[in-house]
This record gives sequence, structure tokens and C-alpha cells, in this order.
Amino acid sequence: MRIDKFRYLAAEVISKALEELFAGSSFAEISLDSKNIYRRLEPPKDPKMGNYAFPLFEAAKILGKNPNEMNRQLTEIENRLARGEKEFSCLTFQAVGGFNNVLIDGVALAQETIHTILNAGNDYGSSKDGQRKNIVIDFSSPNIAKPFGVGHLRSTAIGGSLYRIFRKLGYTPVGINHLGDWGTQFGKMIVAYRRWGDDAALRTNAVRYLYDLYVRFHKEEETDPGLSEEARQAFKAMEDGDSETLALWQKFKDLSMAEFNKVYDMMGVHFDYQTGESFYNDKMEAVIERLMKAGLAEVSEGALVVDLSRFNLPACLLRKADGATLYATRDITGILYRWETFHFEKALYVVGSAQHDHFRQVFKVVELLEEAESLPPSEQISPRLFHVEFGWIKFQDEVMSTRLGNIIFLEEVFAKAIALAREKILEKNPDLKDIDRVARQIGIGAVIFADLSTRKEKDVNFDWSKVLNFEGETGPYLQYTHARLSSLLRHYGNMVKPDIDFRLLHHPEEERVIEFLYRFPMVVVEAASIYDPNVIGAYLLGLASAFNKVYQRKDASGRIDKILSDDEALTAARMALVSSVRTVINEGLSLLGIEAPEEM
Repeated sequence: MRIDKFRYLAAEVISKALEELFAGSSFAEISLDSKNIYRRLEPPKDPKMGNYAFPLFEAAKILGKNPNEMNRQLTEIENRLARGEKEFSCLTFQAVGGFNNVLIDGVALAQETIHTILNAGNDYGSSKDGQRKNIVIDFSSPNIAKPFGVGHLRSTAIGGSLYRIFRKLGYTPVGINHLGDWGTQFGKMIVAYRRWGDDAALRTNAVRYLYDLYVRFHKEEETDPGLSEEARQAFKAMEDGDSETLALWQKFKDLSMAEFNKVYDMMGVHFDYQTGESFYNDKMEAVIERLMKAGLAEVSEGALVVDLSRFNLPACLLRKADGATLYATRDITGILYRWETFHFEKALYVVGSAQHDHFRQVFKVVELLEEAESLPPSEQISPRLFHVEFGWIKFQDEVMSTRLGNIIFLEEVFAKAIALAREKILEKNPDLKDIDRVARQIGIGAVIFADLSTRKEKDVNFDWSKVLNFEGETGPYLQYTHARLSSLLRHYGNMVKPDIDFRLLHHPEEERVIEFLYRFPMVVVEAASIYDPNVIGAYLLGLASAFNKVYQRKDASGRIDKILSDDEALTAARMALVSSVRTVINEGLSLLGIEAPEEM
């Protein structure tokens, strides 16, 4: 199915009608070919007014016409064209003030949509538009020897979802976990462990223990300034290749990854590469030399920097006076390495808004390097770089910090959500098979959806009662809708077929659901275009709500109009609709990284 087939058809008819109405120079003056019209078609504010609306005010002003009269003449031509060609016969045009409204025949829309879903299954909404081009997605990126806190949820959930979305659209996503495994903080950790560490405690609960040591270091540092210098020296020893220091660092790294992978397994998150900052240690010097050769790097107070003052940005620090490199140096090196390795169509950095200026600096340095080296457009990287930023996760209105110790472990959040889900199941459906597995699906899904249900730019104020609310606009509500649809299909017991009488799906509630189903491929494209899975979450809530109105619809006598009835033809048609909704909810949840139980 071509994405938004009927919108393309409507744009063609409107374009032909405008050309007929304003033949010659007048039509050329308003520059409205079918592609331009397609982009400007929008849904009417009131769904009852049609499926699309094309505003005529701008064109009427250019041509010196009254938009209402122009619209009346235009719709006469459009409806004549639609009646004259079978391909367009499913469309009707109406003049509503200055808006040229398009109505799609309900039977044609139902047939196109349900046929496609039943035939495609979970491939509905997939496309080959990406042409297997590489999309590098840098996400999650926790710091070694620090806990995987709830603050890491946003990057991991958003990045994991974008990975699935771009794969569905025919791209080849490359998921990279850019681990924070290098920098001065490891000098602090090593000093803390050497001063106060205990091997037995480390073996018992490595990351928790290392975290406690890190918090202690910062408290002790307040009264013992010498600790800071000791930490800098320890990190310098790492950079200089001191074997004993590096062995301790590697031990922390291995223990941390074992803990992180438990969380990734719970979330179903996959990475193609888990290469941290340390991966670029032997690659940075060549990049620094390249920047110096391009005349971009200069010495300032003993440090090596790229001056960005003319862009109202702080200088990008490449190397400190003591020779230590920085996060920016490794990011610039990483961008150049990833371009050489993957020749990506885009590179997405799913990192919090707090790093906004950092990425502006890094991306600008790459852009300046391209200008200095006069690279052709095909080899330019900077237009392909995107910072997918998101707001903070807060706890009781406070930003969490590993330094201060006010952090919630994500594994604990999942454990509590799973336990609550299990209690709910035992209360409502104690005979359910495999309760533990379903509780896990519901609990983890609840936490992920609570995150993704917030637009990525906004802060999330972490609140147990909201995150673990199993009613209302939540992940468990969508999972329950999916389970109920699955139950209907089991009770139906027959194979759902697309050769049904689509005229039977004529109630407004059913037509609204079909409109939702038809839009799913466009929703996936929109989520990819703005790098926000929230678009899919909001859509699924709307679809579930629309279907529940079908489920609760009453007939003329005031009784529930049951989906399963003695009318075989009507039941077959409605079950085709049920199956289609179930497929889309299942696939939509999957794109968000949430499992859909068959029973709850």
C-alpha cells in the first residue's frame, strides 16, 4: 500500500481542477502542482467535515478571487473529474468556506485499509523508503562504575524505539552504546577504591558499591582538596598506559557491563556496537593533527582549543594544558570514525538537553573542518548530524545526580512495577497462565510507556503513583485492549478473511476506527521525521479509545451491539476489523519496545 494513497489521489484531482479553472499563466502563478497540494492538505478540525482539507485563501489572494466563490467553482470541477475516472470515484469534494474539503468513500477506505492489514500482518506500515541506508543511533550511554539509574531510561527507551522505527522504514539502523568509560571521573573512582575499597564487598554488589565509593569521594573532597589532584594524576596514569591502573579500570568496566546488560535484556534493547569513549584513545591524535593542519586548533593558556566565539559559542577544548583529552575530542573523533565506517545517511545522538551546547560546539567544529578542507556535499557530515535531545527525569522535582546520591536504580523501578502488576493479576485473574511472565510484560511496559508518553522535549517528574498507574492513558491500558482483542479472536474460532462485505462496517464508531488504522503508516513516518516515539504512543491511545467505543456501542433497543453475533456476515466483517486493530496495536507497542500479552 502506498502511504496515504487517498491523499495522493485527492491532490491529483485538486491540481487538475485548479489547472482547468485557472488555465495558463494564472495557474502557474499560484504554483500548485499535485506534490505541493499533497504537502498542504490537512485534516479538518471536525472529522465530520471530511478526511482532508485544502485551504484556498493564499491562492485566492494571489489571484484576486473571492475564496468562497472560487471554492464553489472548484468543487464542481473536482466532483465532475472524480465521477469521470474510476480511480478517483472514491472521492467527494465539498466547499466549506475557504476550505476545499475531501471525503473518502467509507467502503473504499475500509476495503483498502483492512485488506492491506490482513495481508501484511505486522509488516503493515513498513516501507523500503530507507533503501537500506545507514542510520547511526547513539543512545543509552551510561557511565561505567555508576548505577543504571532511572535517569538513563529516557535515552535508552527513545533510542531503542527509534532503532525499531527506522528499521521498519527500510533503513539499516546502527545502534551504538557510547559508554562513559573514560575521563577524570575514573581517576576519582580509582582513588576512592584504593583508599576505602574492599574486594569482598565489590564481588557482592559491584555497581552499588562503586557508586557508594563515588558519592563518598565527593563528600570527602569538600574537606580534602588534595583528593582532586590525586584523581587527576590517577586518570593521567590511565592515559599514559599504566598497567596496574588500567587493570583496575577494566575490572570496573567488566563488572558494570554485566549489570547494564541485565537492564538491557529486561527492556529488549539491542546494540550493534558497545564502544565507549576509550575506543577512540588511539584515534584522537590524528584528528587533532587534522584540525591543526586545517588551521582550526590553537593554543590558549596552554590548552588546545577551537575558537567558536564568532558563533556565540564557548571555545571547544580539545586538550588540557596537562595533555589530557576531553569528551568533545572523543565525540569529534567518534563522528569522523563513524562516517568512515558507516557512511551514514544520518547520525542521531539521543542525549539529554543539558548537552545542547556541547553538541552545538562539536557539530560546528566538524562543519568548520569540512569548510577548511573544501569537502564536496557528498562527503559533508555536518548536515547529517542531529542531537535528539530530551528533558530531565526528576524525582520529587529535583534533578537526580550520582554525585549527590539522590538516584533511583532503574532495575528497582522495574522490580517494583512487576510486583505491582503481579498483585493486580492475582486480584483480577488469579487463574491466568504464566502469571510471572505476564507481570513482567506489564510492569516493564508500564515504565517504558510512562516515559515515552511524555514528549521528549519535556521533563518527566518521576512519581511512583503515575508511573505505576494501571488505568487511564497508560501502557497497561493498551496491553489490556490488545488482550481483549486477542480473546475475541480466540472465541471467534474462525479464520479471519479479507473477503468480507465492507458495507457492513458503516457505523460512525467503526468508520472512525478505520480512519485511525489507515493513518498508522503515516504516524510511523511522522515519528521518524521528528525523532519522537511519543507520536506512536499518542496514536495508539487514540486507536484504543476509538475501538472501545465500537466495543461498547448500543443498538436501537439500547443493548450492547455485540461483535460476535448470529449474523455470520456481520460477525466476519467486525472480526476483520478486530483483527486489524489488534495487529496495529501489537506492532505499535513493539515499535515502542513494549510486549503485548495475549491474556491479562
